[in-house]
Amino acid sequence: MAIIVASILSADFTRLGEELAAVERAGADWVHVDVMDGHFVPNLAMGPMTVEAVRRSTSLPIDVHLMIEDPDLFVERFAKAGATHISVHAEATIHLIRSLELIRSCGCHPGIALGPAAPLSLVEWSLDHADYVDLLSVNPGFGGQDFQPSTLVKVHALGMELRRRGLATIIECDGGIGPMTIAAFSAAGVEAFVIGSALFAAADYGAVIGELREKAAAASPMLDPRVPS
Repeated sequence: MAIIVASILSADFTRLGEELAAVERAGADWVHVDVMDGHFVPNLAMGPMTVEAVRRSTSLPIDVHLMIEDPDLFVERFAKAGATHISVHAEATIHLIRSLELIRSCGCHPGIALGPAAPLSLVEWSLDHADYVDLLSVNPGFGGQDFQPSTLVKVHALGMELRRRGLATIIECDGGIGPMTIAAFSAAGVEAFVIGSALFAAADYGAVIGELREKAAAASPMLDPRVPS
């Protein structure tokens, strides 16, 4: 079944507690928190205090996406704040396996994040240490972007490698996912779908999540790994 991950970057922060309660009632599976430092990405967003506030407002798992330099310096703080999943960018981490082991030692599920231009070779020798891989389908730093179709080829290739090695690692995708695109992501092999503006801009969160699940479930596996036209 599709894992629907509600990205609060697109939520109304003047009523964040209400927004979190609403997406939980609507059937979201995880909450996604984007952390940005203004260095690794050209934007600033959220921190441990935000995660603490989210934790007080929902019982859902909290998926913290660290789009920051030197993520090891902050892993423990986000874990203590209430994160259940923490992903670090392979492009921003000097010793990726060490970072993943640190996340696990803090009691969280470790994840690898990878930007759209970064090759899968960056994570090839670290997959055994990750519970999930977040393949970004837009350039990191801003919500509301259209997804890059080449990401689907990367998803397909990652899925083949995971199956070859017998790994149960979850493939997550983040960026440009909504009712019109989720079938393509599901067909490529995505299992966890980060939904931001397509969810929080809707009038009925439950209806959107229901539609997303239906379209993801109905998608046929992608047999041709070429970039869609």
